[in-house]
Amino acid sequence: MTRVTGPVSPDRRRFLTAGAAVLGAAASAQLWLPSTAAHAAETPLPDGVFSLGVASGDPLPDGIVLWTRLAPDPLNGGGMPDAVVPVEWELAEDERCHKPVRRGVAEARPEYGHSVHVDVRGLRPGRTYWYRFRAGGQLSPTGRTRTAPHPHSRGGSLRVALASCQNWQHGYFTPYADMLAQDPDVVLFVGDYIYESSPSATAVRRHEGKGEPYTLVQYRNRYAQYRTDPDLAAMHANAPWVVTFDDHEVDNDWAGEIPQDPDKQSHDAFVARLTAAFQAYFEHMPVRATAVPNGPHIQMYRRLDFGRLARFNVLDTRQFRSDQATTQAGAQDPSMTMLGAGQKEWLLDGLHDSPARWNLIASQIMMAETDLLLGEGKLWFYDAWDGYQTERNALLESFQDVRNPVVLSGDRHLTMISDLKLDFADPDSDVVGAEFVGTSISSNGDQDQAAFHAQWDPLMADNPHWKVIDAHRGYHLFDIRRDGIDAQVRVVDTVLKQQATASTLATLRVESDEPGVNLA
Repeated sequence: MTRVTGPVSPDRRRFLTAGAAVLGAAASAQLWLPSTAAHAAETPLPDGVFSLGVASGDPLPDGIVLWTRLAPDPLNGGGMPDAVVPVEWELAEDERCHKPVRRGVAEARPEYGHSVHVDVRGLRPGRTYWYRFRAGGQLSPTGRTRTAPHPHSRGGSLRVALASCQNWQHGYFTPYADMLAQDPDVVLFVGDYIYESSPSATAVRRHEGKGEPYTLVQYRNRYAQYRTDPDLAAMHANAPWVVTFDDHEVDNDWAGEIPQDPDKQSHDAFVARLTAAFQAYFEHMPVRATAVPNGPHIQMYRRLDFGRLARFNVLDTRQFRSDQATTQAGAQDPSMTMLGAGQKEWLLDGLHDSPARWNLIASQIMMAETDLLLGEGKLWFYDAWDGYQTERNALLESFQDVRNPVVLSGDRHLTMISDLKLDFADPDSDVVGAEFVGTSISSNGDQDQAAFHAQWDPLMADNPHWKVIDAHRGYHLFDIRRDGIDAQVRVVDTVLKQQATASTLATLRVESDEPGVNLA
């Protein structure tokens, strides 16, 4: 059965949509239910309540999450009255919404930033739908979404876009304009949706506020600023997203309840920051009520199936990890964990019991080795899986018993496509999977390509598992079929201007039941 799985505590079962998600199809062809329209009219609202657009996410064969947030003054706390506001929603079979199949009323509550998460069920598998919202007489943009295939569907194809790392100050989000043209079925975003850095006077475009966000209102303003990017908004409105976070949604390189600078942020202060950051994250993402934060904790790792073709295992590599090592010996300490015991067991169970042809692991950070030391010896990035050697190596060993494992990662601001090896210390070791580390949407801006290759090309000999490395901005696009995955590295020529020219930097293929990745 197709499902979303992951441990859910009673505290996380709070549901924000007042039962609207399970309402049946309206018998009338009228656009809005008369009683709810009258109710909405009783609450005068400022103009522009739908400034942050619409989005959808976490598709099931019979369901989808619809999202919006009412924010007429998005960079100043939202600008909404301190009151619960009814928001009418409608899902239809056509773009003009002349054929509605589900409709209802959700509550936009001030304690959740007037965000709306509608978990619509009772839909047909593998279908395209359109949706929209209305509040205070104002109509939202119309969004398009799609449900997952039937649980027992074995054929067909799935087009997935992999994105990560969008720094507002480093450039415009121009890769999304090309992504929109490529029309993916689903967007997988693996972290760094916002950056918590302070405003810079020399940036391409400047962060709002006066410093890093620490409070809920400050995080809300930062998310709202990012949501105003037109290319990002358009992509959210045209395909469902599956999201998870990395570090910059909270604080650079945080681990568990440890900030990057514990000498400057006390434990209590950082827990308060986590609490604010996670609530703002939930308020701005198209995720289910299972992700309602419980203080400084949020349930993010989960599983989504797309028929028998592909299973998405979406990881959380921040909340449960040990603090980063600082030495090579520390990275090899068997007590070091990236996933925590519970998530690791959940992942292995889901991989070994999977009915899917392709088992995709959404890991925020790179799993393949990055040896930064020329010649003899090793030098690793300790924040990545290289800093958690024992757990990483055990996971790769388990891949031998998993059908077609493919890891999809971000964080690095580079394209790094690799074979996953059973033992990276042995160049002749068996290949057990493939990894695509997607480049950034805008982070690092327009890099000097010659300087990048002068620095990184000499390291290829020490990392023979690397197949492609590059420093252009962009995203990865995958066409998944039963016999293989065809991948494109899509890049843009600039993120320093509001328009860019896109192209395919490289094409690759992963053959079914043949571990590893090859240039096409």
